[in-house]
Amino acid sequence: MSAKNNPRRSAPLAASVSALLASAAAIAQDEAAAASSSSAAASGELEPVVIVIGERIQLDKIPGSGAVLDHSLLEESHVFTVNEALRKVPGVFTRDEEGFGLRPNIGIRGLNPTRSTKVLLLEDGIPLAYAPYGDNASYYHPPVERFDRIEILKGSGQIAFGPHTVGAVINYITPPVPDESAGQLAASFGNEDFREVHGSYGDSYGNTGFIAHGTYKETDGARENMNFRVYDLNLKVVHELTERQALTVRSSYYDEDSQVTYSGLTLAEWQDDPRQNPFENDHMYAYRWSTSATHRFELNPATTFLTNAYYTYFNRDWWRQSSNSGQRPNDRSDPACGGMANLNTACGNEGRVRQFWTAGIEPRVTVEHGLFGVDNVTEAGARYHEEDQYRIQANGDFPDSREPGTGPNAGIKEDSNRRVKATSAFVQNRFDFGRWTLTPGVRFESIDYDRVDNLLGTRGETSIDQWIPGIGGTFEATAGTVIFAGVHRGFSPPGVADIVTAQGGTVDLDAELSWNYELGVRSQPLDGVSLEATVFRLDFENQIVPASVAGGSGATLTSAGETLQQGFEFSGEVQSTAFVEWPVEAFARLSYTWIADAEYEGERFSNIPGFSTVKVTGNRLPYAPEHLIAGTVGVRTGFGLDLELEAVYTSSAYTDDLNTVDIVANGQRGEIPGYTVWNMAANYGLDACDCRLFVTAKNLTDKLYIADMSRGLIPGMPRLLQAGIEVKF
Repeated sequence: MSAKNNPRRSAPLAASVSALLASAAAIAQDEAAAASSSSAAASGELEPVVIVIGERIQLDKIPGSGAVLDHSLLEESHVFTVNEALRKVPGVFTRDEEGFGLRPNIGIRGLNPTRSTKVLLLEDGIPLAYAPYGDNASYYHPPVERFDRIEILKGSGQIAFGPHTVGAVINYITPPVPDESAGQLAASFGNEDFREVHGSYGDSYGNTGFIAHGTYKETDGARENMNFRVYDLNLKVVHELTERQALTVRSSYYDEDSQVTYSGLTLAEWQDDPRQNPFENDHMYAYRWSTSATHRFELNPATTFLTNAYYTYFNRDWWRQSSNSGQRPNDRSDPACGGMANLNTACGNEGRVRQFWTAGIEPRVTVEHGLFGVDNVTEAGARYHEEDQYRIQANGDFPDSREPGTGPNAGIKEDSNRRVKATSAFVQNRFDFGRWTLTPGVRFESIDYDRVDNLLGTRGETSIDQWIPGIGGTFEATAGTVIFAGVHRGFSPPGVADIVTAQGGTVDLDAELSWNYELGVRSQPLDGVSLEATVFRLDFENQIVPASVAGGSGATLTSAGETLQQGFEFSGEVQSTAFVEWPVEAFARLSYTWIADAEYEGERFSNIPGFSTVKVTGNRLPYAPEHLIAGTVGVRTGFGLDLELEAVYTSSAYTDDLNTVDIVANGQRGEIPGYTVWNMAANYGLDACDCRLFVTAKNLTDKLYIADMSRGLIPGMPRLLQAGIEVKF
């Protein structure tokens, strides 16, 4: 059974797409995005992209901590997944799920990384999640090869985006359109039956340019009975309408066919074979199509308009034999399914069939002016956004069923529509007082929820309105050294199913709210040396947590009350050229995060079933390791050989609010031990062509470590060795 064959959908949302995209060529707005002027504007180019941070040289105006993983870093390291890339950034904790980055779990500053729900993911300034308001869970992520650079903003500048402002804004930037014919092609292979081909080609003709990118990736997984195959295609076309106007149209297609389980292992299974997978019939079929249009108009040197319009369709059919390691198997009440011995012969499965439609339009404007006799930059914008989810749970009679069955636990168990309409707006102004800047701002979110249960014949509606203020500032202490500080309201709305029940009632569940503070310094004391240090505090008056640790059915969310996360971040990079002139250029990078406190506050009791009377005040939050370290050393030789070695350390972490140390029998609670993973990359340029050979090793020592326990014990990625060639033309 596939959702794509079901005619139920939101007609108003689908019908609005053409109008939204057409309006992009008629409405104007600036390229300003979170806290800095756009790099495109600075270079005189008109390709419209919302820039979260911009080039590193622009960080002196950012009132908050930020990081840029640029093209050269991603290329030299040959990062295999987004998880691997983001581990290089302080404050970011990424957790593996299937081992190959299909569904990254990204956490910021001690926030739970599950499904990346506490971060806002953008691509060229456009929402990447299939339902950022109604279901901000990351079951889809494009391959990292698609991106030219990655920008991360954690400070008060987040209020220029939304809806999620509790963690960070992560903006993936696609490659720019080239001025002339240019392309690249890379092919690689490795163990675990790994094969990958990706490439791009672009050109410009008169006032029009384009770039196309494609990726094919296939491999076995981190465990037995797992594999995946992914196709990803992306096209960007830029047309200069006039000297001061440009229109960019993007279109992308993603297709995934993966034998990937949802469940981890019990403790006994882990001890027997940590890389086994009893659920050999679990399978994910997914595809995503998206299109967007961006219009940029420079009214004059001081005023720029930018308008984004976007539409995304995502289809996901995930057939699985369990929702967590405690289901042994999920149809055990069926007399024909007596236990694990019948798992792959007589037991049924669960088909989680989903369709998502998302559309929106967002005009922005940036104006430079001299109000109050000082230099000002005002940024303002508004967004209208719609989401429509169609959800079916179809239980099959057999392990490999792909249609609803007729057995005791089979048939259609869910048939529902979930809709969101959201309107938001923001304004912020940067005052420049010589070496000082001050950037106050405010955002407003208005969200309407609607849930229809087609089995029960019920409907429920509710809404949330929230003001989100923020203010940040910078002080240029010396040339190349900036002190920054900021405070802003953290906001993360609940999903549709969290706040509206299937029966049509509403849940007493407030939005997730916090006050976020940070104070830091960034410095480039020498050419080739960059440093940044930040202290932060996230003070939650209401943090939303799951009432069950396993997720799946029964994973009702609850307002958990007060929590506190605070700590210290440091990042630094040193090039040997800053001190000596060697034939060989050496470099070193270090990222360190100390989450000193990540704890429950107030009168708090456990959410674990059977422990509701146990007080957990002062206990550490789940999946909040105290220390995160990523260090890299490398050399760039003058004869084409480049080498780098990376070590990534993650300290131990609890997996429940009881701070259970010993791993329980079902593998879903206990302490995850700390571990270190080593990565290596080598590149060799060939003089005979514009190409290079490369060899990489991920988890060089084949370290066996526990990556996740939310649905049972899941191992991290095994050693992955790759070799390949990249040709530019």
